[in-house]
Amino acid sequence: MNDALIEALATRRSVKPDRLREPAPSGEELDRILTIAARVPDHKKLVPWRFIVFEGDARAAAGELFAAACAAEEKEPSHVRLETERGRFLRAPLVVAVVSRVSKRPGAPEWEQILSSGAAAFNLCLAANALGSGTSWLTEWIAYSPFVHEKLGLAENERIAGFVHVGTPMEKPEERERPNLADIVTRWQP
Repeated sequence: MNDALIEALATRRSVKPDRLREPAPSGEELDRILTIAARVPDHKKLVPWRFIVFEGDARAAAGELFAAACAAEEKEPSHVRLETERGRFLRAPLVVAVVSRVSKRPGAPEWEQILSSGAAAFNLCLAANALGSGTSWLTEWIAYSPFVHEKLGLAENERIAGFVHVGTPMEKPEERERPNLADIVTRWQP
C-alpha cells in the first residue's frame, strides 16, 4: 500500500487563487503535470478534452478579454467590476483552462466524454499537488460567456470544464467540513 498517496488524497484541499504565489510549474514540470492530467479514462480514445495554458503576460491579456466580455454582456458594469475582471487571472501565477470536447461517436455517450474532461481537470490538480503546488479548480461566469468562448477559439462542440489556478500556497488551507458517509452511501440489496 502507498501510505503517502493515501494520505495526500485524504488531506487534499483547494487553495483560493489569491492565496497562490510564484513559483508555478513551468517547462518540463508543467509538461509532466499536463501529461498526467491526460492520463484518465477515455472511452474509444476520443481525447474529449484539451488544455489552454495562461502564464506570464498572457494572464493580463486574458483579463482584458474578460473585461471586454463583461462590457459586452452586462449593462453598464462599474469601473471596479471591470478592474476585477482584468485581474481575474493575475490572482495565481498559472491558470490552465480545461476544455471539454464532445464528439458524436457510437458507443461513447456524451456524458462519458464530459466526465472524462472532469477527470482530466482533477488529475491536473492531483499532479500539481503531488509536485508541491496548490490548486483551485473554478469555472466562474467566464466559463459560460459566449464572448470568451469565441475569443478563446472554442468550437461549437467545446465548453470550458474549468480553470485550474496553480501556484505555491502562501499557507496551508484550513480544513472544511466533509460529508458523513452515512448520508451519502447506501448499499443496494436485491
